[in-house]
Amino acid sequence: MGWFDAIVLGIVQGLTEFLPISSSAHVSIVGQLFFGGKDPGAAFTAVTQLGTETAVLVYFWHDIVRIIRKWCLALVGRGERSDPDVRLGWLVILGSIPIVVLGLIFQDAIDSTVRNLWVTVAMLAGVGVVLWFADARGDRNTLELKDLTWKHGLLVGLFQACALIPGVSRSGATISAGLYMGYTRETATRYAFLLAVPAVFGSGLYKLKDIGGEATNWGPTIVATVLAFIVGYAVIAWLIKFISTHSFRGFVYYRLGLAAVVAALLLTGVLSAVPQQ
Repeated sequence: MGWFDAIVLGIVQGLTEFLPISSSAHVSIVGQLFFGGKDPGAAFTAVTQLGTETAVLVYFWHDIVRIIRKWCLALVGRGERSDPDVRLGWLVILGSIPIVVLGLIFQDAIDSTVRNLWVTVAMLAGVGVVLWFADARGDRNTLELKDLTWKHGLLVGLFQACALIPGVSRSGATISAGLYMGYTRETATRYAFLLAVPAVFGSGLYKLKDIGGEATNWGPTIVATVLAFIVGYAVIAWLIKFISTHSFRGFVYYRLGLAAVVAALLLTGVLSAVPQQ
């Protein structure tokens, strides 16, 4: 992977990670279209996500520090265990378990089989429809983070695990789950961001061992990760403001349109269903 490739893919990662349109799908498609038909691979995607998740840490720094502080104090008996922030800390841990377990069990398939672009097309369209119906409930929803239950926290975590498949979208899956359960758009989005932090950092750090081969080396990967952080931070700030007055319907149309375009490119041979690594 060259420096220009890394710059473009880092920007793509930052632009798409937090929008419900699947960053892994975009990185794979852009990589194949513009850089010799090659898929940057699961390791590159996971490591560059460290940049976008660092943007989450920075943007929600005060919230995250408050939650961790109260959770730690409650753990040693110096805080109120009934505090909503303490419960939220436990819910983030609980909701992270499914993606960790399933990610380890299906690691080989995640790195190979499910990166088939026909799978990506199906997920882009399928989750787009799911998001469409979920978003239709958004205007009527009233639940907030303080209302989040143990059952709902685990269910959202299960939805997050679906994002191991390119095309699903971590935010698309978790936001859809939150909307179906009655949470407001902003609440569903905030919890999706917080829930992603442990899983993405864990995945990115685990995949660091796979960086350094001929296809994906350290220099370009670092550049891509830094750019993903900068662009990702701007996207978070924009999305939080956007959803306060808009629905997710535009992202649904985009997902369905992209699925159709990718399917056409696969049928005409412009894209390969199983790209080079």
